[in-house]
Amino acid sequence: MEPILLGRGTTDDIPVTLLPRYGNRHGLVAGATGTGKTVTLMTLAEGFSRRGVPVFMADVKGDVAGLAVPGEGGGKLAARAAEIGVADHAPEASPVVFWDLYGQLGHPVRTTVSEMGPTLLARILELNDTQSGVLDIVFKLADDRGLLLLDLDDLRALLNLVAGERKEVSAAYGLVSAPSIAAIQRALLRLEQDGGKQFFGEPALDLADIMRVNHDGRGVIGILAAAQLVLKPRLYSTFLLWLLSELFERLPEVGDLDKPKLVFVFDEAHLLFDDAPPALVQRIEQVVRLIRSKGVGVYFCSQFPDDVPAPILGQLGNRVQHALRAYTPRDQKAVRTAAETFVPNPKLDVARTISSLGTGEALVSTLHDNGVPAPVQYTRIAPPRCRMGAITEAERARVRASSPVGSRYDTPVNRESAAELLAARAAQQTQAAPQGGAAPAATEGGGLGRKISEFLFGTGRRQGVVESVARQTARNVGGSIGRSVGSSIGERVAGRTGKKYGGR
Repeated sequence: MEPILLGRGTTDDIPVTLLPRYGNRHGLVAGATGTGKTVTLMTLAEGFSRRGVPVFMADVKGDVAGLAVPGEGGGKLAARAAEIGVADHAPEASPVVFWDLYGQLGHPVRTTVSEMGPTLLARILELNDTQSGVLDIVFKLADDRGLLLLDLDDLRALLNLVAGERKEVSAAYGLVSAPSIAAIQRALLRLEQDGGKQFFGEPALDLADIMRVNHDGRGVIGILAAAQLVLKPRLYSTFLLWLLSELFERLPEVGDLDKPKLVFVFDEAHLLFDDAPPALVQRIEQVVRLIRSKGVGVYFCSQFPDDVPAPILGQLGNRVQHALRAYTPRDQKAVRTAAETFVPNPKLDVARTISSLGTGEALVSTLHDNGVPAPVQYTRIAPPRCRMGAITEAERARVRASSPVGSRYDTPVNRESAAELLAARAAQQTQAAPQGGAAPAATEGGGLGRKISEFLFGTGRRQGVVESVARQTARNVGGSIGRSVGSSIGERVAGRTGKKYGGR
């Protein structure tokens, strides 16, 4: 299959390409703000799409949406393409589907609370270890009682149930404290205020809809509108991590193919690892290591290469390093890290070159024959064929109108789940409760008679014929015993007067 042209290597005056069969060996695009990372990602996405590989990527700044419309052509872009050696460079739009967790700039993206799971949901809610443990218990209780957790209303209803049965739940599953339940409820409220409620529910995202191939054989590029979402870093990063985990768990093993089944681009990758517990980082490392055998290539994009933990960084075979400005000790460390991760080229001083790269220039090393990294090249990146900038509302509307997904996700579905079932049970209990304001003790005969009835038939509200007779007998027996005890006490305390008030 034809390689993807990334640019022209000026170090050895050769084309710098990425072989599609090594697209699932993952990659890294790094560099300071304004150095051309987004354009490189767009060039990569176009290249994979033209070879029939679907791509899913986030649009943090709004300019990735330009993939959906053709570029202007001519001028500097045409001159740059000719300089690099692109003979057939012409304006071209890629097949695009827009997605948006908030449902404003694309099809709504939803999942259920159960599919998200307690671990990732606790990360979204920013819970501590104790509160996360309580959330684990809530999920376990839902499983044991057959209650579906589809949306946040279901989760809130189950939290109320746990609060009402806290002693019983604590005895069966482990200690559940009232402050922990209250903290989770407050976190849910914050998530709803941030717009997160729209993310949980149905219809849930079907993975097949982000792995589409167009009628002309080009892979469909799924673009997640993330300009607002990235302002909620935990929600943004956890959603992408959930999606990556779903791909890992559901896709079959396929081994090495001639091209990936999907390329997954994780922009602002540092958000994924900021304050992440070691167990979560270890899980991400495992997913990245194993998901390539399922035909998925993962490409991280961030400012510094060491934003990605070393065990994961070592698994990224295709690397594009844009300029880093070594002004601070942090920057200088990042430059050293970047220089050490490339295969050396005797013609190039990597550490010095990184700081002097211009916009649209990068140090590039990709996997070539037998999966061996090629020596690093000083590269002028090829321009994309699409628009390098934002699109208008009218252009976005036209793309959405022609979406192959149609209106499948546009209307939420609220089927019966935990909230509805628990509400129905509460309504039944209310209807079965005694009417007219009579006290429960009076209807049960009170005192010892009630305890005998409960011993025989439990505390439920069932009213069979035999039970009615038994309850009446219990009342009589209880009343007799009560009067005898009261009489005895009354005689001892106050003679006849005590006996009178004791029950005679």
